[in-house]
Amino acid sequence: MFDYYFNEDHKLFRRSLRDFLDKEVMPNIDQWEEDQQIPKSIWKKMGDMGYLGLGFPEELGGTNLDFFYSVIFAEEVSKCHSGGFAISPLVNSYMSAPYIYKHGSDFLKEKYLKKAIAGDQICSIAISEPGAGSDVANIQTKAIKDGDFYVVTGAKTFITNAYYGDFIVTVVKTDPEAGIGGVSLLVIDRNAEGVSARKLNKLGWHASDTAELNFDQVRVPSENLIGEEGMGFYYLMGGLQVERLIGAFMGVGACEAALVYTLKYMSERQAFNRPINKFQVLRHRMAQLATEVEINKAFAYHCARLHEQGEYIVKECSMAKLNSSELSDKLMYQCLQSFGGYGFMEDYKIARMFRDSRVGTIGGGTSEIMREIIAKIVIDGQEY
Repeated sequence: MFDYYFNEDHKLFRRSLRDFLDKEVMPNIDQWEEDQQIPKSIWKKMGDMGYLGLGFPEELGGTNLDFFYSVIFAEEVSKCHSGGFAISPLVNSYMSAPYIYKHGSDFLKEKYLKKAIAGDQICSIAISEPGAGSDVANIQTKAIKDGDFYVVTGAKTFITNAYYGDFIVTVVKTDPEAGIGGVSLLVIDRNAEGVSARKLNKLGWHASDTAELNFDQVRVPSENLIGEEGMGFYYLMGGLQVERLIGAFMGVGACEAALVYTLKYMSERQAFNRPINKFQVLRHRMAQLATEVEINKAFAYHCARLHEQGEYIVKECSMAKLNSSELSDKLMYQCLQSFGGYGFMEDYKIARMFRDSRVGTIGGGTSEIMREIIAKIVIDGQEY
């Protein structure tokens, strides 16, 4: 069935990517989780392989490949038993850098985007604030024009790649009185004077770098404005669909990896003189989960095809993100149950996968927000 979406080149890419991850990432995941940090050297290796620029044009250092290469990338990095590892390159390449590519000046592309694609620097996107998450229109971080600079004051939180990263696509209010028409995007250097970060202590995603940022009278050159002043909210509304679609494929990959890991354990674990995969209650649980994973994957691939065709699919992306993240939570819970007491031990990867999965229904738009977007479309007739 999935040959409908993937040709031989796609399949070859998946195998080569998997070989790379098995060699360069999988042996180090446990250490990175313990260190709560991923070394920057891995991003350079990924950049050299072209993995961080799959959807970007060749003149910027990318490989200009279709969206299904990105689908493969999101799935495979999410099979590494560490959501913290997976999220870092995905934020870099699909949730922050695209704003510079789509709306930024040639100056910004040369100074920042090329480095993110090459793996020389890693970027983040700063939207959420201590008092504003899903309600983007009510962010409080201000960027007031002062000659050839914007003076930025405010705070952001839950920002991936913001502690050890290099630059931040930052959502600011350039006109605090203009509502959504006053929202803009600025590129801010992580080491700029007045920028400080506090690394956050998280339930999961331990390998990832997540920070709370503070901007204290940070002077940002006006040339670091992405696109037009006051257009930031509309840029975000376009970019968030890709973010949610990538989030859906994170769920697809994580679910498949958890199934493989759990089925292997069940084939080896003995109880009452037989492998536990011979007990009907456990067999049927896994059969049900496997069915739901395939259904979820098929819908996500359908959404990816629509996106590749250039459709603006707010409803479908919201559905894909909602379903995939909710299924991941359910699956990790039930897979962990199959491990019994060992599932509660950090020595088993399912414990980490269980913790890491929990943020899927929160980040990139909560499940509640996804349901409300869908409700507005299917009940109220809202069009986007």
